[in-house]
Amino acid sequence: MLVVNAYKKFLGLMEQISGLAPLALRLYLAPVLMQAGYNKLSHFSDTVAWFGNPDWGLGLPMPEVMVAMAAGTEFFGGFLLIIGLATRLISIPLLATMLVAAFSVHWNNGWLAIADGGSWLANDQVLAAGEKLSAAKTILQEHGNYEWLTSSGNFVILNNGIEFAVTYSIMLLALIALGGGRYTSVDYFLRKRFISNTAD
Repeated sequence: MLVVNAYKKFLGLMEQISGLAPLALRLYLAPVLMQAGYNKLSHFSDTVAWFGNPDWGLGLPMPEVMVAMAAGTEFFGGFLLIIGLATRLISIPLLATMLVAAFSVHWNNGWLAIADGGSWLANDQVLAAGEKLSAAKTILQEHGNYEWLTSSGNFVILNNGIEFAVTYSIMLLALIALGGGRYTSVDYFLRKRFISNTAD
């Protein structure tokens, strides 16, 4: 009985702080998404060219519309995530954007975002990156100030795999299920005010 009562108290505490997990997801995702949207808007013409070109780009139809939709969704959707307004609704197009990125941009590069030849997820592209990284380090050690160049961290080669896009997709899926969070979102207070006395 003591264990049961302690567990009930624990569940009650978890209920009171249940909004922290959605808040953490929102605050983690928002700057990532807003930066991606801002970059697309800042380099609109270049992004349109990349979205539309079938030879060296994505070959998507109506590239201007696609860039505007993706950039707007990411930038303004990120802002909505910060305040927790329409969290479930905005997470749906954001999830769609991440899935398009994963499967149209990153899929052919495998899982890893950063090339790590020691990973059990390494593919041929990742393994080849190790030789390139070694050659780059040798050149920089011979012809550059290597200690200064590495003072902020080691050099890596990006693999540009689906790892980040899928991770963000899972986080957005969680927000669709959880909502903005108890006590931590505008959604919570709107729902409490206009729909019911209990909000999630």
